[in-house]
Amino acid sequence: MSEEKQLKAIREKIDKLDEDIQSLINERAKCAQEVAQIKIRSGETEHFYRPEREAQILRNIESRNEGPLPGSEVARLFREIMSSCLALERPLKIAFLGPEGTYNHVAAIKHFGAAIEQQPVDTIEDVFHTVETGQVQFGVVPIENSTEGVITHTLDLLINSTLLISGEVDLRIQHNLISNEKDLTSIKKVFSHQQSLAQCRRWLDEHLPAVEQYAVRSNAEAVRLCKNEKASAAIAGKLAAEIYDVPMLATDIEDEADNTTRFIVIGKNAVPPSGKDRTSILVTTHNKPGALFELLKPLATRNIGMSKIESRPSRRGVWEYVFFIDIEGHKDDVNVLEALHEIEHESAMVRILGSYPKAVL
Repeated sequence: MSEEKQLKAIREKIDKLDEDIQSLINERAKCAQEVAQIKIRSGETEHFYRPEREAQILRNIESRNEGPLPGSEVARLFREIMSSCLALERPLKIAFLGPEGTYNHVAAIKHFGAAIEQQPVDTIEDVFHTVETGQVQFGVVPIENSTEGVITHTLDLLINSTLLISGEVDLRIQHNLISNEKDLTSIKKVFSHQQSLAQCRRWLDEHLPAVEQYAVRSNAEAVRLCKNEKASAAIAGKLAAEIYDVPMLATDIEDEADNTTRFIVIGKNAVPPSGKDRTSILVTTHNKPGALFELLKPLATRNIGMSKIESRPSRRGVWEYVFFIDIEGHKDDVNVLEALHEIEHESAMVRILGSYPKAVL
């Protein structure tokens, strides 16, 4: 068989597969609509999105994947299918720190898919407020960065909020130099968020040592500024370059190759166990020697892993602190439940901020 005939046969096979895939996706969408109708008939009007169910589906997709596409890529494709199907039931309204094109925006899409009603807001406080007042179902806020550390402002807002953590997103931060200029020698100033400038310091010192740096409110704002100003550039993500239609002049310019930001999803409802969960708690200790040791001992005796502990001033008394602790497991797991009961006896106050599926994608 000639090469031309071989290609024709393969292309015909691809066309047939595309038809089958399209048909199956639409069949799945009809099933999603049936689920919505059943929920509505039973009086359910709010909880169409099930974080634990989606996490289980995506994990199963990754585990059974046989390639050649990597499991993470197949799961990403299914995330978008699930997002579009859910939008047929009821589109999710998601708040994030804007404007459009920020890494917060990217994190929201990574977790929920693109078929959401996006609500970019001006501050992290606004994200909390829009969720608390019911303007949106969920909000996405940054909680910590692998190079810059914890986002203390988010922790402080969690102290006084009644919202619960219902999910998490790990986002690999890939900075790009974005500009309408054709080469680096034409650039006289660089706009970006202060943290992004710090995370690209070595690259900037090597490639743009004499260029002025301007810290602005967000990376997306930086791209909007450089779009309209000659001899300028911005440091931002790929999505911002696409949204504001400005070319990327250099890619992956961050100093740390594994630079990652963890975001949390905040909402009003508790999430059932997914089988691979994390629980975040807020604890205040008594002011006595060994208090923190006694607080953590119930975790150690039950072999419960702790992935983070962070202290913040309680603002209720001088030298009094609250501790944010992330532990492995769901609050309804027997060993976690027993440990939390013991911690309650040893602490001045303990509050569960949420049990939620670990980041999948």
